[in-house]
Amino acid sequence: MKLSSYLKDRAIANGLPAMAYTDEEFWLRECETVFADNWVFVGFAHELKNLGDVLPISVAGKPILLVKNRNGNIVAFHNVCRHRCLKLVDQPKNVGKLIRCPYHAWTYDLDGNLRASPHFGGMNNHKPSGFIPSNNGLEPVRIKVWHDWIFVNLSKKAPPFEKYAATLIKQLEGVNLEKVYPVATLEFGEIFTNWKFLIENFIEPYHVQFVHKKTTSQPLKDHYTIVDGMCYGSGVNLSKEDASSGNLSVSSRYLSLFPNFIVGTYFPGQLGVYLNQPIGSGRTNQKRIIYTTDGHDLTKAEIENQKNLWWKVHKEDHEICERLQLGRASPVSIQGGLLSPHWEKSVRAFQKIVVKSVMKYSKVK
Repeated sequence: MKLSSYLKDRAIANGLPAMAYTDEEFWLRECETVFADNWVFVGFAHELKNLGDVLPISVAGKPILLVKNRNGNIVAFHNVCRHRCLKLVDQPKNVGKLIRCPYHAWTYDLDGNLRASPHFGGMNNHKPSGFIPSNNGLEPVRIKVWHDWIFVNLSKKAPPFEKYAATLIKQLEGVNLEKVYPVATLEFGEIFTNWKFLIENFIEPYHVQFVHKKTTSQPLKDHYTIVDGMCYGSGVNLSKEDASSGNLSVSSRYLSLFPNFIVGTYFPGQLGVYLNQPIGSGRTNQKRIIYTTDGHDLTKAEIENQKNLWWKVHKEDHEICERLQLGRASPVSIQGGLLSPHWEKSVRAFQKIVVKSVMKYSKVK
């Protein structure tokens, strides 16, 4: 079956074929399209607190560097020296006012300008004829810091972020994003599943009462799906809210912005934002930041309770997603299985965007 056939509307549609989750060639095409042409979520602004804080990340297999510059802004560069293309920074740290290459000591300021190229033209000849330092600073990457969340666009082809994310912003109109602050971090590390399974699992409600029957009280009948442009997900409205229990029993919305930004909103004023960083066809790093909004302060005990609850919920999801990955080794999964025409509308919308993106390349049509 050709990949293009997955765009055709059917009463009962197939999910993406197994190779979309297991094939390295497909992953490389995603790198060149999905993760190059769109606004990709890459980090949290509060993690770069001081001038000179740097955070090396990987986007579509490419080394990128986030930097807190001298003006207090977060900027992004390709994380390679312009001399021999060495990866400049290999771990989060504070570099002070300068970024120095460990190989030959080429040095850049926090705005990416080249400040030193020692002995490049010979002993004590730092600027040989024909060499223009201003043309050899760090290569910038298009960046947008939206509230506490950092996005980059590698190809510079994406529309302005506010236009790109307009439907998500509209969905979040009831949340005062100007006054949210982080209260806890959950570092899940490497999960042995394709990044798409983590997104798909988050945005469909069909699994909740089966997978999370011990950690949530959100009946399937109270759920609905959301498909709104580049934003898709699900929600649940409960007549009785219980934010103090040991399981999740509150009205919630589970929203995503293509390709990898996901945010959950929970009564009475909490948010969870997940960073899913694909590192290959079958591996993804994940962390979650728990936020609360102004006027909804949490005690230490409440924060600890939330951390424990969400750790359990996510571990339930991770087990399922890893088993979804394992299932793609079967010939039964070649054509992708089936999608619920009611509960998995958001998954269908997400998958269609993936297909449209990678179909730019004739090898996968």
